[in-house]
Amino acid sequence: MEETVKQLHAFFNPRSVAVVGATRKVDKAGHVIFKNFVENKRRQVFKGEIYAVNPNENSVLGVKCVPSVTKIRGDLDLIVIIVPANIVPQIMKDAATKKVKSAVIISAGFGEVGNHDLENEVATIAREAGMRVLGPNCLGVFDSRTGVDMLFLPETKVLTTGDEVVATPRPLPGSIAIVTQSGAFGVAALDYLAGLHTGVSKFVSFGNKIDVDEAEMLCYLYHDNETKVILLYVEDIKSGRKFMEAAQEITRKKPVVALKSGRTDAGARAAASHTGAIAGSDKIYDAAFEQTGVLRAQDMDEFFHAGKALSMQVPAKGKNVGIITDAGGPGIMAVDECGMIGLTVKRFSEETIAKFEKLKTDGKLPKFATNLNPVDVTGSGTSEMLEMATEILFQDPEIDGIIMLGLHQMPALQEDYVDKVAKVASLYEKPIVACDIGETEMAVSIRLRFDRLGIPAYSSPEDTARAMSALSRYGLYLQKKGYLQEYTKNFLEKKRKKQAKT
Repeated sequence: MEETVKQLHAFFNPRSVAVVGATRKVDKAGHVIFKNFVENKRRQVFKGEIYAVNPNENSVLGVKCVPSVTKIRGDLDLIVIIVPANIVPQIMKDAATKKVKSAVIISAGFGEVGNHDLENEVATIAREAGMRVLGPNCLGVFDSRTGVDMLFLPETKVLTTGDEVVATPRPLPGSIAIVTQSGAFGVAALDYLAGLHTGVSKFVSFGNKIDVDEAEMLCYLYHDNETKVILLYVEDIKSGRKFMEAAQEITRKKPVVALKSGRTDAGARAAASHTGAIAGSDKIYDAAFEQTGVLRAQDMDEFFHAGKALSMQVPAKGKNVGIITDAGGPGIMAVDECGMIGLTVKRFSEETIAKFEKLKTDGKLPKFATNLNPVDVTGSGTSEMLEMATEILFQDPEIDGIIMLGLHQMPALQEDYVDKVAKVASLYEKPIVACDIGETEMAVSIRLRFDRLGIPAYSSPEDTARAMSALSRYGLYLQKKGYLQEYTKNFLEKKRKKQAKT
């Protein structure tokens, strides 16, 4: 595993990189990728040396071109290949002569379109040279901290109206890594997370997987200090045993959330024509994920929401959920979703109910508030009421996790309830997730405020419940394996260190 980590490090933090196919044609991938490196070098984010390889160009963006990687002086850690598929074998032979450590083949036109002989030829050249390869037919690597950016989609785009807009934003540095077989889905994922202001540590697309696969990439990210959660999109897993052995070790320390497509016969056919994937029985994937602690997401929203929750909160010790709300309907929706996905929303203990009754007697909660689970403080609920309710549920040993539904539309509720709830939550080792329904500026602001304070917030009761389900499923797996206490201790220790720095 240690040797694998060293080998794969060149993809994310190379001392030198050559873009083969760098061009002055602004609408070509070779121009966009080379420009990414040049601009990140100018901003002093990328620290390595950059070379442009193109026998038909004199220079690109002020950098002199060389006709072949063999003409580059000094060691070369990484090459990024963006040329027609039929030229790739010669490029790989040149790279082997140069003793290049790693190659990312962006070029398509291999096994996914039936050119298996060409793909096998490239794989053989790399294997004999001891060169590690991502791709072909992939989108490469994006590292939010080292300045490695192979996304061949420009950050801005000029519309037909003449207006310039942000087209493919790069996410801020964060703790979620994305590993994807589909480059297009990966870019959409980055766009989605950037829009949610959710940071990313690393992104890697491996396309047809002629060399580096999921298992090795998971091993690398297991050792990556910047990554807390791994999001994995796959269409097939070729080395099942190797993957299971790796995943079983990795999920002890870091949660892995998988989105496996090609679940139906039609989906499997589409996967085969996309990356040449051969999808096996979906039930086998279900069993493999469950056995190794990989959390399977059923759709895109659950995929991202689970990752966000797991990066911010400790896992739950069980399935019992306490719900706090200032609106009856959304509270019922949360209860229904919890019931459908395996969480338990049972009546509070008599001791907890008595605490709420005392608050009502003392005039600190409305007399018409319900307190059996959910706790509904109604539209008369204030920040202080939600704060007190949160404290009581954190103190209840029968409650494993808390869902907070604070709708900003309620007239008595002030936005400072977020800070009050977060302050209470910081005192306990129990997860809490939040919801504010709406897409207005106020709703988005409330959710962002929760996020910044380490409480994942969502725009619907259902998404919030599913986020809690991920925390519960992961917690139960860790508990079954005897790792929960150690994981929680390490998680909170890292969280406190981060808070101390900021």
